[in-house]
Amino acid sequence: MTKILVLGPGCPKCKTTYSNVMEALKQTGIEAEVTKIEDIEEMIKYNILTTPALMIDDEIKIKGRVAQVNEIIELLKK
Repeated sequence: MTKILVLGPGCPKCKTTYSNVMEALKQTGIEAEVTKIEDIEEMIKYNILTTPALMIDDEIKIKGRVAQVNEIIELLKK
């Protein structure tokens, strides 16, 4: 199963990224384990300094900006 992490301190951009991930999954029918990480100490473990960040299967795909639904769909299809 695909693992998706949304990392961010809970700012509006982070919430939008999380919502966009959920929408992308809904549109594609792909099942994934989605985790939202808001703890700064935890984010540092992933070497994330700019948020929001989107990780798919332990690989940073997008950071420092909101991931759009169509972008997430493309990343999930790869």
